[in-house]
Amino acid sequence: MLQSASQLAHRLARNAEAVCRYYLSNGRCQGRYWLVGDVFNTPGRSLFVRLRGPESGKGAAGKWTDASTGEHGDLLDLIAKTRGLSRLCDVLDEARTFLSLPTLSSDSCARQDQVPDPHGSSQSARRLYAMSQPIHGTFAEGYLAGRKITAPSDGPLRFHPRCYYRPDANSPTETWPAMIAAVSDLSGKITGVHRTWLDPSSSGKAPIATPRRAMGHLIGHGVRFGTVDDVLAVGEGIETMLSLRSIAPALPIQAALSANHLSAILFPATLRRLYIARDNDPSGDAAASRLRTRAETVGIEVLVLSPAFNDFNEDLCRIGAEDLQHGVRLQLAPEDAVRFLSEYRP
Repeated sequence: MLQSASQLAHRLARNAEAVCRYYLSNGRCQGRYWLVGDVFNTPGRSLFVRLRGPESGKGAAGKWTDASTGEHGDLLDLIAKTRGLSRLCDVLDEARTFLSLPTLSSDSCARQDQVPDPHGSSQSARRLYAMSQPIHGTFAEGYLAGRKITAPSDGPLRFHPRCYYRPDANSPTETWPAMIAAVSDLSGKITGVHRTWLDPSSSGKAPIATPRRAMGHLIGHGVRFGTVDDVLAVGEGIETMLSLRSIAPALPIQAALSANHLSAILFPATLRRLYIARDNDPSGDAAASRLRTRAETVGIEVLVLSPAFNDFNEDLCRIGAEDLQHGVRLQLAPEDAVRFLSEYRP
């Protein structure tokens, strides 16, 4: 008899270390945890998986958290992310294969894909987005203004005045105002949200340990502004990409939310030229290189946009929009400079 998602998650948790050694081979065991850089099996210590603990409740074996992104889940979620699987049936079949259990037929797999996500992450993300309000006149608009960015009149950004924040599983829940950004797939369906918690007494982020966190299904997707035809600009942060859009408002952009997610974005079928707005650090260079290789392999032309400082938002804040536009203009294909840029008018 085929086992359900919850039964598979339970069996995986009982074999958590074996799962980690197989899917996260670049990590290592330290005490009760498996430590690795991220869900893409990058060496490091940001992501930790609990290997031993009570079978249910707080601290259960198989639960994982990425301290740098705030993402978390169980071993089914981990398998989905490491293998880049978006369909539930594919995730469960991958788990069954690992556990040497029978897999589903293609017909059964198609039927099972109609079952909602058992973890509710995407549904929870859509509920949070629906409960949020327009960004104008809110702390979120003030936060963007403090970064020299004019809040877009439309698009995926919203505001929640009392968004839950929990430092860890053993801490009480707090509430802070937050900028909410919808993460969507190529069809426009919301698959997750990104939260930036804000300090109501200033124009900055909230004074908490991890003021940025994402929830839902992120791999391959992003925070999108504008409609993509044949040209798209992608980068890591929302503020970075909105800084580019502030001087090229007609340019479609996408924020992938992290270097690792940037390297894994999915390409629209009509895309012919991709601009990668790299962050000026080793992880940004590595992500840009991986994404460039993937794009060029499928015939997409790639041009890399480099900031003068650490990222394009720092450029905007330090040198201003006019000089930023001049620097970007020199890096665009000539026809795109004509198409997407106009003379800067403050």
